[in-house]
Amino acid sequence: MENCNPVSTPIECGSKLSKKEEGKTVGPTMFKSLIRSLRYLTSTRPDILYAVRIISRFMENPTETHLKAAKSILRYIKGTQNHGLLYFHSNEFQLSGSSDSDWAGDQDVDRKSTSRFLFYMGDTTFSWSSQKQPVVALSTCEAEYVAASSCICHAIWLRKLLKEIG
Repeated sequence: MENCNPVSTPIECGSKLSKKEEGKTVGPTMFKSLIRSLRYLTSTRPDILYAVRIISRFMENPTETHLKAAKSILRYIKGTQNHGLLYFHSNEFQLSGSSDSDWAGDQDVDRKSTSRFLFYMGDTTFSWSSQKQPVVALSTCEAEYVAASSCICHAIWLRKLLKEIG
């Protein structure tokens, strides 16, 4: 992958991977090793967190389609090597955040949506999450509402924590 062509997104927009993908299976040991490496990288690259979470669902029985999606993440990293989180001292203590969701993103199991949120302290990202929602959303609006409510709950917890530490 050293001489690969970079791409602009870690996973193709609208891509819906499934455990029932047709095609040749690939070695699960190599695929798991790749996923573990990508998971490690997410500590400073939250921009790949969603894509890594999606392809992690297929570690037990990966196909060439799943490997292609994982290689797409590597191609994205190749083109964005200068991206990442930098942690530095700041006197700005303004807490801000954002949330998003997909609608019925898990096509295989339960059609649950995935909520994602990021929190910033000044210009520095310091807390983020990407997880399946606890309920099945019946619309995109409902999926966004569930994502926003989990984001607000996390924000309340963060504010209490920040007040305690001063």
